[in-house]
Amino acid sequence: MTSTYLLERAWVDGAVREDVRVEVADGRFSRVAVGGGLDRLDHRGESDHRGEADRRGEADRRLPGLTLPGFANAHSHVFHRALRGRTQHGSGDFWSWREQMYAVAERLDPDALFLLARATYAEMVAAGWTGVGEFHYLHHQPDGTPYADPAATAQALAAAARETGIRLTLLDTCYLAAGIGRPPEGVQRRFSDGTAEAWGARASKLHDAPPDGVLVGAAIHSVRAVPRDALATVADWARHHEAPLHVHLSEQPAENAECRAAYGLSPTRLLHDAGALGPRTTVVHATHLAGEDLALLAGEATGACLCPTTERDLADGIGPARRLHEAGARVVLGSDSHAVVDPFEEMRALELDERLATGVRGHWSAAELLDTGAAHGHAALGYADVGRIAVGQRADLVTVDTASARTAGTGADEHTAVFAATAADVTHVMVDGRLLRPDREAVGRGLDEAITRIWRER
Repeated sequence: MTSTYLLERAWVDGAVREDVRVEVADGRFSRVAVGGGLDRLDHRGESDHRGEADRRGEADRRLPGLTLPGFANAHSHVFHRALRGRTQHGSGDFWSWREQMYAVAERLDPDALFLLARATYAEMVAAGWTGVGEFHYLHHQPDGTPYADPAATAQALAAAARETGIRLTLLDTCYLAAGIGRPPEGVQRRFSDGTAEAWGARASKLHDAPPDGVLVGAAIHSVRAVPRDALATVADWARHHEAPLHVHLSEQPAENAECRAAYGLSPTRLLHDAGALGPRTTVVHATHLAGEDLALLAGEATGACLCPTTERDLADGIGPARRLHEAGARVVLGSDSHAVVDPFEEMRALELDERLATGVRGHWSAAELLDTGAAHGHAALGYADVGRIAVGQRADLVTVDTASARTAGTGADEHTAVFAATAADVTHVMVDGRLLRPDREAVGRGLDEAITRIWRER
């Protein structure tokens, strides 16, 4: 079955094109043609006469506005969504926020996690994210005892992704310590498998029999949470399974100081020496890097995921995004704690934060930012065949209203998308050829139900 869509405007081959016709077969673009014949559709987006497409059983749809490749949320902690609006009052820093985050982690069982993940993934899809990398470490019960099904929480996340339609890369996270030389404390016990070898055994079972539609990768939580002698075990696992590997890196100056005090090395050098950097690796945040760190990341063709809305919410600082890009690192984006779920806000924040830090405009072009949000982001999640509107690519699309109060009069081009649009302007989303229309009222109800349940219990 082939479906045909006529796009009023679309980002194709690095430019906005008018009247683009795309055909989708088996979840992929089978044809992309500029000048797609919008006259064949009436104002309702329905075919005004029967033609060859109809005789083949194709369904023609018109998508008005500006259509872009689907975006990838390369870094998510889905359970953090329950914190929005609850951690914004008073003073504090990352470390005080972390205690509030642990309070949520204590409250979640697989059922509650499923409800929260389903609601949050639905919010992501409505915003234009078509793929997500879930940095997952809620492996066990709150006291550290394994569930009867060791994959219970992973299965909950997978079920939530299936119901919402988002493509999930589950980044199974190794988390073994409260800090360098300190055993897990409190709720951290539910994160830990005890040893890297035990983590690898559990992750291998999940990788070898993954939930439907899920790609299983690996993550090192941080050099604080994974001892030096265990880093190579995780890196070797990812290499053996040809899986993506993600790791929190230098999010806080305290992390750098603790690592240097313990090992005499920066976190980046420690990861490099353990063989944890490389083309399949994406470091997350990378906010506080030294010059040598940039060179090491670029020299190993390692990617970097920045999460600007979370980094500003936690007062982490402004990461060296442009310097990473110019050094040769692939820069991608994530919404991390979900203080904001909006790919357009994450994209433009790369440019706007650089302006604040330097007093100069024009660090990133809109075209470059679209790549960070789309093609590069999906590649960091293990998919090299998503993020472009091109024949053979997975059919992921996001259509933006170009006549809203935010976008009207802006030119309806890539600058409109990156610097004017918000998640509220998304009218249609396609994932693997499945066309979805956001129901934001339903998303709100789902979030309210899931989050109210978490805070009401206990």
